[in-house]
Parts: sequence; C-alpha cells; structure tokens
Amino acid sequence: MTDQSSADWPGEIGTIYLTEDEIQQRVTQLGAEISRDYAGQDLILIGVLTGVFIFMADLLRAMTIPVTVDFLALSRYGPSEQTHGVVRLTKDLDETITGRHVLFVEDIIDTGFTTRFIMHNLQLREPASCRVCTLLNRPRRRIIDIELDYIGFDMPDYFVVGYGLDYDERYRNLPYLVRVDPDQLKQE
Repeated sequence: MTDQSSADWPGEIGTIYLTEDEIQQRVTQLGAEISRDYAGQDLILIGVLTGVFIFMADLLRAMTIPVTVDFLALSRYGPSEQTHGVVRLTKDLDETITGRHVLFVEDIIDTGFTTRFIMHNLQLREPASCRVCTLLNRPRRRIIDIELDYIGFDMPDYFVVGYGLDYDERYRNLPYLVRVDPDQLKQE
C-alpha cells in the first residue's frame, strides 16, 4: 500500500508527521507487547470516544488474546485547545471492571488532566489492575505526572490530525498523522 500525502485532500493541510506504515508497524508492536503481558488474564480495553476509536480498533486487531472493549464519553468545559477545563462523564461504561485487568487506551496524552480524571474514576471501581496505553505522548505539555505503560510515539509539541484525531471534527479519517497549524485550519 502506498502512503497518500496530505496534498490528496482539498487544499494542503500540512506535512505528514507519521505515515500510515509507521503507525501500523508500531500498533502491531504494541499489540504483541500487550498480548504477551496480559496472556491468560481477563483484559478489558477502555477508550474515550471519539478520537481513540481508530487506534483502539487497530490495536485490538493486533492483539492475539481474548479481550473485551468498552468506551466512556466526556465533556469538557473551559478552554478547548487546552485541557484545563472541567471534565464531566457523559457516557459511562457498560461493562463491570471490578476484579478485571483494565487497559485504558488513549489517542494522545498532553497535560495529563483528563487521564488523571479517568484513571481515578476507573480505580474507584476496584479493577485487578489499571494501566495506560497511548498512541501519542506529548510530554512537554505535561502538567500532571501520569505513569504510561505503553507508548506508541513520543512527540514534540505539534498539533496533529488524522488517524482519529481531529480539528473541529474533521480529518479523523486520514490514515496517517499530519502536522498542522490550527490557525491555518480556522481560515478554511
């Protein structure tokens, strides 16, 4: 499969940060690591809608052990480009996680505020274990110290879209990640 360029889209939106092949290769590695680490255990993957669904689906397909999946949904109040606002749960889990091994799967971790909120919420439900897997880790923006167990890629303080990540609910369907200038996208 050949990688597309961002120029395939109406108007060039930015430069490719991670190709489809680079992403898929790393997701396959993560799936193998997680499968090895959780072999023989009752594992549930939990993600926050909507951005994580593409990464989580690919990660799930890369795993070779039985696993269940569930989702949360959140609403944020306050500054939108920074996660300093108040976080509120708008969709809870359908599955019970008490006594089960939980792997919280995230598309990108920046400040750590949302991840801390979710991990606290999950740990109150008394899982056997609760760990974190993220596709993208942006440590330069970290305000809250978060232990990350599985990291796809460490990245600089870039704004990226594609592979589930969006700008104004657009560009999630790009199969790669594109570095963009949010101010440029506002003008489109």
